[in-house]
Amino acid sequence: MYGYGFFGPSYLLIIIGLVISLWASWYVNHNFKKYDEVPSDHGTSGADAARFILDNAGLQNVQIQRVSGKLTDNYNPTNKTLNLSESTYNSTSVAAIGVAAHECGHAIQDQTNYAPMRARAALVPAVNLGSNASIPLIIVGAILGMNQTLIQIGIWLFALVVLFQVVTLPVEFNASSRAVKILGSGDLLTSNEVPMVRKVLFAAALTYVAAVISTALQLLRLIIVFGDNRN
Repeated sequence: MYGYGFFGPSYLLIIIGLVISLWASWYVNHNFKKYDEVPSDHGTSGADAARFILDNAGLQNVQIQRVSGKLTDNYNPTNKTLNLSESTYNSTSVAAIGVAAHECGHAIQDQTNYAPMRARAALVPAVNLGSNASIPLIIVGAILGMNQTLIQIGIWLFALVVLFQVVTLPVEFNASSRAVKILGSGDLLTSNEVPMVRKVLFAAALTYVAAVISTALQLLRLIIVFGDNRN
């Protein structure tokens, strides 16, 4: 009965989550590649655009660094650095400027103490514990004759991961909204290029939505399989 529950119909939830995640990954890469081939009329690089946005926001203290990889761009609030990937730093494409502006949006969130960003940061220690300990606890609980105490603790810890991803959504959407608004001023992109950036950032935001759905489906499966001791 246990084996049937673990590898039975509920496994379809994992497959659905995987398909959604793969589609979202393909969609963001497709859009980035498409608009990465469109050079901006102003010829501004991703790094120069980021510096311009940060300086205008009074964030001269935020340093811009180039990091390896593609679409590995991020803002680190701990050391106040904006890290731009190789595909963004020197590129003058519409996509690169959009990505750089999005990361600047995170820096501005940090400057203004944006509440969801603070909430996400506060959840990090608990989420690290949840992501590392949840599945081992559930497995140990199952091995010990479906020990419901361990299993329920594991499920609650896994739920923290879902919560973290949910809190991440407004952080990412808000950063994109800020980016589009900044780029809409006309200093870095033309009015014809802004809709292209909007498509790139919307596609990127969908990857976070896909992550929430995928992880929530995994949580639902854990509840179905391990949520009670009838198996």
